[in-house]
Amino acid sequence: MNIGLSTSVIQRGRSGVAQYVLALVRALLPQAGRHRFTLFVLEEDIPLFAFALQDMTLVPVSEHVRPPVRDIMWHQTVLPRLAARHGLDVLHVPSYRRMLRAAPCALVATIHDLAPFQLAGKYDWPRMFYGRVVARRLARRQDRIIAVSRTTARDIERFFQVPPEKIEAIPNGLDHARFNPGRAGAARVWAAERQGVTKPFFLYVARLEHPGKNHVRLIEAFNRFKAATRSDWQLVLGGSDWRGAEIIHEAVRRSPWTGDIRCLGFVADADLPNWYRAAGAFVFPSLFEGFGLPPIEAMACGCPVVCSTRGALGEVVGEAAATVDPEDIAGLEQQLTRLAGDGAWRATLRAAGYRHAQGFDWGKTAAATMRTYECAAALGCQAG
Repeated sequence: MNIGLSTSVIQRGRSGVAQYVLALVRALLPQAGRHRFTLFVLEEDIPLFAFALQDMTLVPVSEHVRPPVRDIMWHQTVLPRLAARHGLDVLHVPSYRRMLRAAPCALVATIHDLAPFQLAGKYDWPRMFYGRVVARRLARRQDRIIAVSRTTARDIERFFQVPPEKIEAIPNGLDHARFNPGRAGAARVWAAERQGVTKPFFLYVARLEHPGKNHVRLIEAFNRFKAATRSDWQLVLGGSDWRGAEIIHEAVRRSPWTGDIRCLGFVADADLPNWYRAAGAFVFPSLFEGFGLPPIEAMACGCPVVCSTRGALGEVVGEAAATVDPEDIAGLEQQLTRLAGDGAWRATLRAAGYRHAQGFDWGKTAAATMRTYECAAALGCQAG
């Protein structure tokens, strides 16, 4: 079987979709002896796939099509011709905004979430329209759709009216070689030397997006926690600026405790496990997620987690995290207070989270994804 994978949505490796694509490709490498894999990669992203050069075919894509509108048009007009030229049996597009209308092979798409249906103002109006109207029509033309959680699968069935038999719920995995408890003490020394973070701290890793990632409420809860307890705990925010980031930065500047809030910007993949190990606790108050990898990554690194249950988060973290209503600032404050003050509770969460994280593995995700490819290919080429 010749399997194609479009990778142009990885935003130079700085997004959750990028982590999905790169981890999935790594996990599929053992299958390269039995199947052919053809990756369509933007020219400047090719170094990110250096690990696959010997086992998979990388087809360079001009940087001219990197902007979103051009990329969408490239998917609809050029990629189907490339699929024919390379003799693909299956083409996998890991983004609902890039789903193809038609191709000379079976089509598989991954949908990570249907946020445009869940969060008003998540995107600007053109992207909201595309997600709500155009993507819904394209979804019905796919041979199989991979949903990264059961919650997302139900949303696809509900909002896109895709028959449930065409949807496969395949959870994201975890690279346990990277995400493990390691040496927490050494990680704390590393954080102090690298960023000058010398006090215990709450960590939140998510792009700086307002209102979706809910940073402003977390900052307000942290302000209240500091005022009530006079604790020396700090708040560390890791993530690139995105839509609404200026509002988050303003909330940091206006905080009476601004000196105890650190914005790291984009956190490199190599550094992420150390931040989880160094943190006193991980807080994830997002308003909506189709899966939510960071809480599971933190758990695998031995970091206690407090998490929103919106979207698929309750499904993903199960009973292994303390949970909170992300719109309840007082509730967030209470969780921060308990995390900082109750070492036994942190230890309980740490142990429960570590056990829970062992159930997530990219090898399992890749095996289930291969079965989906085989099922889609068995249906034959999609009619134009």
